[in-house]
Amino acid sequence: MCISAFIWQAHPIYSLILLHNRDEYHDRPTTPLIWWEGDQILGGRDNLAGGTWLACSRGGRIAFVTNVREIQKLPNAMSRGALPVNFLESKKDPKAFAEELMKETDNYNGFNLIIADISSRVMVYITNRSKEASYPTMEVVQPGIHVLSNASLDSPWPKAERLRSSFKGLLETYAEVEFPIEEETVEKLMRDTTKDDGINLPNIHTREWEHLLSSIFVKVDTSEGCYGTRSISALSFNVNGEVRFCEKYIDGGSWKVSTETFHIGTGSECRMHE
Repeated sequence: MCISAFIWQAHPIYSLILLHNRDEYHDRPTTPLIWWEGDQILGGRDNLAGGTWLACSRGGRIAFVTNVREIQKLPNAMSRGALPVNFLESKKDPKAFAEELMKETDNYNGFNLIIADISSRVMVYITNRSKEASYPTMEVVQPGIHVLSNASLDSPWPKAERLRSSFKGLLETYAEVEFPIEEETVEKLMRDTTKDDGINLPNIHTREWEHLLSSIFVKVDTSEGCYGTRSISALSFNVNGEVRFCEKYIDGGSWKVSTETFHIGTGSECRMHE
């Protein structure tokens, strides 16, 4: 279960600023932030299913996905992590890709997918579990601040609203200057462990499990191992074409950091790993 907050086409310096927590079992095989084979896609990689939760491309495309919280699941569903990869490898614009995907959404368990092309200033949201309709939906994302958790885009779940408020406050602090994607202020925001009481929970799973998942930063010991936030990503697209991607992730029980910087449409880049 993941959560993201982003501002799209509403900042004087950045086309997009995105903060994203990935929640997963800590022992799930994963490759942290890296340029993939072919040197065109940048992101982490799920080594079990082969996809990703968040990635971007040298051409200025970005895609990220969250699961929809639900009880019933398809036993032989296709990997939702393949959806961002399919878009980044596609030549189709976001709208055309979304329209094609709408024909295939029954092959997947519940998902929320955000895809965007920075150069054309188009971002599209697709879900196969819309709360307003029993069929898949897509919509063009409007400029502004948005939050995506494990329900529809901008659903007012308590932890989503907490993240929106904290993110908005941080953006106001850095309204006219460079946003500190690598600083502790961002990490502190995404490490919020505040949980909600029973009356505000979605009531999809048991109350106990919902309570454990109700914080922005999740950590739960289960019979199957430790589950929770195993990476914190911050990604920015400057209007001058510079892209900065910082990922803080668990590796061998300790937190590490990897940062990549490049310019859209060029091969120039800078790497930093700790």
